[in-house]
Amino acid sequence: MDESKNTYEQSMPVSLDPERQERAREYGRIKRRLMLIDLLMVTIYTFIWLVPAPFLFGEDTPRASSTLRDGLYSVTVNEWLIVAGFVLVFGGIYFLVTLPLAYYSGFVLPHRYDLSTQTLSDWIVDQVKGLLLSGFFGLIIIQAVYAFLRATPDTWWLWTAGGLLVFNVVLANLGPVILLPIFYKLVPLNKERPDLVERLIRLAEQSGTKVRGVYKFDMSRRTKAANAALTGLGNTRRIILGDTLIQEFKDDEIETVLAHELAHHVHKDIPTGMLVGSILTLGGLYVASLGINWGVQAFGFQGVADVAALPVLMIVMGLFGLITMPLQNAYSRWRERRADEYALRMTGKSEAYVSALTRLANQNLAEVDPEPWVEVLLMSHPPLGKRIKMAEKY
Repeated sequence: MDESKNTYEQSMPVSLDPERQERAREYGRIKRRLMLIDLLMVTIYTFIWLVPAPFLFGEDTPRASSTLRDGLYSVTVNEWLIVAGFVLVFGGIYFLVTLPLAYYSGFVLPHRYDLSTQTLSDWIVDQVKGLLLSGFFGLIIIQAVYAFLRATPDTWWLWTAGGLLVFNVVLANLGPVILLPIFYKLVPLNKERPDLVERLIRLAEQSGTKVRGVYKFDMSRRTKAANAALTGLGNTRRIILGDTLIQEFKDDEIETVLAHELAHHVHKDIPTGMLVGSILTLGGLYVASLGINWGVQAFGFQGVADVAALPVLMIVMGLFGLITMPLQNAYSRWRERRADEYALRMTGKSEAYVSALTRLANQNLAEVDPEPWVEVLLMSHPPLGKRIKMAEKY
């Protein structure tokens, strides 16, 4: 460890790029504005489905959600098909309405700030893949919600929370094997960098974490940003490194970054996070059940299982998520601070960790010292400036 440290200290130090930080602050401000615009758009869009528009279609105009439900019932009486049809129309229109914003925030803006390497055709393919996946899983979840609403209208929120917990556990297991390869090409790193693989496997063993291998994934096809992760649970757990990380970071730096990820498994942050998330979801669903009961009276829905009340469910869950977001982020920042401390203790390479965090700030165009309100309300990780200072003092 001392030899590695001495070698590292003799290398060229990495420092924050002032010009990149200025651009990071600009980029951060724009992204926050776009997030606010997106929030306003989804709120207005959802409310439109609940508010009649007599100035457009006459005094007796029904609500759009009720009109769509009645139209679907004129075609079929199968509840499963009714829910699927409603979700397809409701979600499809929303996708088209927000597509220009998604194009600007996901393609134009990253290129303007020299972060993206993705071609327009590849971006479109990713959008199609994301739409199909989110539509598939979203439909499964909503079908389950309405199945519980029909079967147990008084306790549906409890059964739904339990079902979502099981769903999340299954997804965490299968994600690295099934979902990640849909977007990225994963290649075992053994032949290309056997020395790095051996080092990372040994690091995982020291932490008591079993992994199924070390893989490289092609981040450079989409972005210049760097990242690494320890994905999966049990037999699907594996180390994945972005090719941008391998190209730009030194081995000591990669080791400290991975040590941070290993800390989440050592501290059991993944199952604990799922449990905490499930408790919050349970609370949100209970509040949503109260909202739907109110909506039945306020909007004249046919009952709590009326699919026309889906916008009410979305509004209540969205508001609950916004209110609890600072609490969730505070909990996440606490976990991330613990992971930083673990990485420093485990490797003893504070200089390498400082350098790694600095490279991340420069390469990922990350704001090092955001405004306090941004940290409290929006950030799931401590600001990189605080993380760098902590590593320097270690």
